[in-house]
Amino acid sequence: MGVQFFVNGVVFASFIPRLPEIRDRIGADLGTVGIILTLAVFGGLAASSLCSTVISRFGTRQVLIVGASCLIIVLPFIGAASAPWMLWVGLALLQFFDVFVDVAMNMQGSWISARRRVPVMNRLHGLWSLGTVIGGGLSALLAASSLSLQTHLIGVAVVLLLTLIFVARGLLAEDEEHEAETPAVDDTGGVREAPVSQVRRILFFLGVMGAAAMAIEMVSGDWAAFRMADDLGASESLAGVGFVAFTSGMVIGRFAGDSIEARIGSFRLFQAAAVVSGSGVALATLIPNTLATLVGFVLAGVGTSVLFPFLYDQAAKAPGKPGAGLGVLTAGSRLGLLGAPVLVGTLANTDSLSVGQAMAIVILPMAIAIVALNRSAFSS
Repeated sequence: MGVQFFVNGVVFASFIPRLPEIRDRIGADLGTVGIILTLAVFGGLAASSLCSTVISRFGTRQVLIVGASCLIIVLPFIGAASAPWMLWVGLALLQFFDVFVDVAMNMQGSWISARRRVPVMNRLHGLWSLGTVIGGGLSALLAASSLSLQTHLIGVAVVLLLTLIFVARGLLAEDEEHEAETPAVDDTGGVREAPVSQVRRILFFLGVMGAAAMAIEMVSGDWAAFRMADDLGASESLAGVGFVAFTSGMVIGRFAGDSIEARIGSFRLFQAAAVVSGSGVALATLIPNTLATLVGFVLAGVGTSVLFPFLYDQAAKAPGKPGAGLGVLTAGSRLGLLGAPVLVGTLANTDSLSVGQAMAIVILPMAIAIVALNRSAFSS
């Protein structure tokens, strides 16, 4: 299962560093690329509404294998895109099939984690983060070589196909029982009945917290370089260190999170992580000092790292139809992905606010809200 998380990270990182090359091939400007990337998110939203029904019908193992196979097929299509509509179709399909893979592998990951003395969800997501780092690095190196984009992505697809054959043999053959009124389990192992009203409340909170967590993670990472360059006057090479600091904190936090969770419980870890994340963001975005900003981004990464593993685990255990909680969570996270960049960009584009201030205005309320919503959804 860890290999699948790693591979899923590699898939998305395999073409991101080569987006400028794709842009030039399709003859689009940055504005058009931004629109394409935004509209592609709707592919994921469509899949989020279907995944629970599909998983109930076919099971997580089959959905994961078929979904991952489709992701592999889509990669060369993106490499061959020669017009804006082709890129949009490729990215929308990638988002669509990724939701099924994401939900299925997290359900299996949650079941495996529950069977172990020390949980593994944070480390599984750590492998995903590691996959994005390695996949992105290799992609950047290949972009600097003479290897064509299409050849590159075909090669990646072949390697991923061979990996999938290996992964499929180790997947859980049967899904765990998940009835319509599955009891909710707290950190102490106590069982709580889940009436319809509570099911709806949990699903609603999962969607909202997914949007908030995505806003925190995406804004902290994607806008770190702009904070360093525009606010602090960092050079191009130093500006990128802000992103590296945040992603490094993410990797550290995810590989350390499981052992901490085993000691203090998942709920307390989540609450503490949200506080650390918010504190790191405040330090990174509001203190006009390069060193303080970098330290802040590391702390923000460490805190943010365990938010989604916790939410995915809770969503996998959520009462209702199999995959319903994860479907709502992925839908919420994609809505956050749609709204947060526009909001930060609009605020930062004004004369009265810096990039850091715009980031803080968006992220800090999200960190506060996610603590309050988590307490309301899962602590009682």
